[in-house]
Formats: sequence, C-alpha cells, structure tokens
Amino acid sequence: MNIKINVPKNPALAVRMLVEAGFEAGVVGGCCRDAIMGEIPHDWDLCTSAMPDEIQAVFKEFRQLTMGLKHGTVVIIIEGEDIEITTYRVDGEYSDGRRPDNVIFTRSLAEDLSRRDYTQNAIFYNDFKGIVDPFNGVADIKNKVIRCVGNADKRLKEDALRILRGIRFASILGFEVEEDTKIAMFTNKKLLKNVSIERITVEFSKMLQGKNAINILNEFKEIIGFIIPETKAMMGFEQNNPYHIYDVWKHTLVATNKAQDLVLKLTMFFHDIAKPSCYTIDEKGVGHFYGHGDISSKITAKIFRRMKITNAEGISGSDLKDIIELIKYHDIKIEPRKKNVRKILSKLEGNELQFQRLLSVKRADALAQSPDKLENSLKEIHMIELIFNEVVSEKYCTTLKDLAINGKDLIHLGIPAGKEVGIILNRLLEDVIDEKLPNEKSDLVIAIKNLS
Repeated sequence: MNIKINVPKNPALAVRMLVEAGFEAGVVGGCCRDAIMGEIPHDWDLCTSAMPDEIQAVFKEFRQLTMGLKHGTVVIIIEGEDIEITTYRVDGEYSDGRRPDNVIFTRSLAEDLSRRDYTQNAIFYNDFKGIVDPFNGVADIKNKVIRCVGNADKRLKEDALRILRGIRFASILGFEVEEDTKIAMFTNKKLLKNVSIERITVEFSKMLQGKNAINILNEFKEIIGFIIPETKAMMGFEQNNPYHIYDVWKHTLVATNKAQDLVLKLTMFFHDIAKPSCYTIDEKGVGHFYGHGDISSKITAKIFRRMKITNAEGISGSDLKDIIELIKYHDIKIEPRKKNVRKILSKLEGNELQFQRLLSVKRADALAQSPDKLENSLKEIHMIELIFNEVVSEKYCTTLKDLAINGKDLIHLGIPAGKEVGIILNRLLEDVIDEKLPNEKSDLVIAIKNLS
C-alpha cells in the first residue's frame, strides 16, 4: 500500500534504532489514522517485536521511564520528548469486562494488531515496510466507518469502555458505526457498569465536542440513557409550546450543537433536564415548564457529583460552578435596558465573562427553538450585548465590592456588627442599581441615616 507517513524526528529515530538493532518497530494506532486522514497526530505510539528488557538495552544511553514495564511499555526520553514504546502483546482473558487478566509478549505484529479495538487503530507503519493493515482499517477510514477488529460482540465484551470509545470516534471524526459493531454496542451496553465513572465522563465529554455529536448522541441515545439515566425522560417528551418544534431531547441536542466550547456544551446538554418533571399544560393545551431552570441546575449538580465531571479534560471546579449557574439562569428574562442588564450582572456577582456566556446560552437555546421566533430573539440578544458593553465601559456599580460604602463604614455609623450590616448593604446596592441612589458615599450615608 503506497501511503507515506511523515513520522517526526524523535519517534523516527527510535524506530530506526530498534530496526538497526534487529527488531521490527513502527508507529501504530491513532497517529496512523490521523496521518492517513491528513490530520496532524498529537501522539506517536510505537510498538516493536523487542521485549521490554531489549528495548531498555537498545536505549541504554537514554533516560527511561519504566512505570509501564509489566505491560511491556518503556518510555524513552529523546531531546526532552517522551517516546512511548510497547512490546507486541497478546491479551489474556478479560474476566472483569474491562482489563485483561494478564498480557503475553509476542514477536508477532499480526497477533498484536488483532487484539486492538477498531480497525482504524490496527494500522502499523514504518519507512521500511510501509503500511501494514490486516483488517482494512485504511479502507474504513476512507469510507468513514467505525468497525471492530474481528468479532464485534467479543471485542466489546472484553472491554466495555470500547463502546464509548467507538461512539466518541464516530462523533469526533464524523464517521458512521458499522451495523454489526452498532448491534454489539447496544447488546453490551449494560457492561458499562464495569467501567469507572471517571472514564465514562471523559468519553462523554469528548463525544459532546464532536462535529457529528448531534447525530451520534441521538443514534446512541439508549446508551447515553444508560450512563446518565436522568436523560431518558427527555427522549420523545413533546413540549406542546409555540416556541418549540422539537421534543425536549432533540431540542437539547440541537442547542448543544450550537454551543461553542465544552463549558457551554455541558450547559446546553443539561439545561432542560428537569423539563419533563416540571411540565404543566394550560386550558388552551399549551405546555409550560415553570421553574425548570432552577430545578435543572439542582439535578445537574447531583449528576456532576456522581460523574465526577471535573475529571474531564478542560473542566475545573470553577467551570463546574459556572455551568450550574448558567443552567439556573438560562431562562431568566433579560430586558434590553441598562438597569435590567445591571441587575442580571449583579446576580452573576459582576462576572462579565459569565454574562457573556449567558448570552451565548440564550443564543444557542433560541437557535434550537421555533424558526419563526428566531429573528426577534437574536435581535434582542444582540441589543442586550450592546447594552452590556456600555455598562461594562461605564464601570457601573453592580456588586457590593463596587459600592462606595462598606461594612466598616456602617459599624462606624453605629450599625451593630452582624446580619443587619449585610441587609443594609444589599438594600443600598439594589437602590444604586435601580438608580434610586447615586453611588456616592455621602448620599449613601444619608440614606443609611434615613433608614435608622
């Protein structure tokens, strides 16, 4: 097969040193897939017929990391770069449905490739042999197909995490899952109970960010419902509201697809999760979901604790708090007036980025609603954005820290230390935001004396 992969300098050097020492070696897996697709690989994984001790001997002049030695992996450090090299191996039985009980090292490349999960990851390359592709992974890449190596049912029973990996690949790469592999995924979904919640969360977060997420999450909604049971009530739940053309689940997927980054995608995926439990219908047959934002935020907080969501790459504890807050306020009415914008900014503790995110949430929500309401919704969001920029440029008081008076000042004026200080400060802040008072210390002092 006449495919040339340009392996970078340091991994190429490692391959050449192993080959010159009499062993077979090359790059394997995701890096080959990405290179064949014309993408730039982020990681270069090497495999070889050399046993672990032989790898160490070949690279005796280099610093080595050997934490993965029992699994056949040696990390060689070349010019500050970690090069991971793994001996060809055959996996033993998977009695826990997650990891092999043992691994057996082998000199056979064919045996090593045959144990891998998907055909796209069972491709080997070096400059001496070219592409080695016994399971037609190159053809599957070109045809945009996700297919298990060998028997799909057996492969997924060995390690249930492969189910989510396959769905994630389909979402990110824009591929379709081949029929036998898809059937095996559904058949074995309950085996996901053997997978740690941290690994499930990492795969789910990556799925959300795929270019084909909207279709793949819908196609595999039974599996999503298994890992996040709270989503099942959303599926097929009609909204019966003139603002909506989709059921709750489809609206959620379209809104998630319209969001730009992981924080916003997580927000949109969970923003309406309480809708089925909040549903009421009026005398005209119109559906309503009063209070669903607040209840959705509480449900999501519980789900995030269970899923240990901060284990997902790119999500911090601070992001977690912001997501919960965005869900809580996603449906709040923001009027295109300075006073109202300041009030909402105050609710967000003056967090300007969070206000901008809230507008992004509202935009994604609108884009997943009825098209005949869209133009007006987007115009209003744009107006609010312009007003927000003015409010920010004016550096107007929106939080207690911006107030021209503080707790010490109140105590000095004879207000007893304690709850009353906070109550008075918050009342003053509200009056300043409502433009009933200027944010001037002298005016605030007079107001305090009038309260006494």
